[in-house]
Amino acid sequence: MAQEKIHATGRRKNATASLWLAPGNGKWIVNGKELLAYLTRESLMSHATEPLKITNMGGRFDVIVAASGGGLSGQAGAIRHALARALSSFNPDLRKPLKIAGMLTRDPRMVERKKYGQVKARKRFQFSKR
Repeated sequence: MAQEKIHATGRRKNATASLWLAPGNGKWIVNGKELLAYLTRESLMSHATEPLKITNMGGRFDVIVAASGGGLSGQAGAIRHALARALSSFNPDLRKPLKIAGMLTRDPRMVERKKYGQVKARKRFQFSKR
């Protein structure tokens, strides 16, 4: 089990991340690029790698991700979800700290749809009394 790759899928908003976790030295590849080169912001990178920090497993795995759909923020959340799932399947003892941190639960929040007769989902056109 120690040498095989672990596969997990994570989702957030309209983004999906398919992640493979293999023993290695901490190399990240997301859609053919390095992690920071793909996500472009340090905050998104730290959000995506949060499960490794909580479980103290940083630098022990090579991670390959195929992310699609949504934007960068949603994809970072999807990578985080997939990574937490992969770590919990790699070692069931890691499930409890990940569950307490809320990383195994898919975030159900989605974008509210735009309604007719309005500018956006909740913003309305300016009201004129006269």
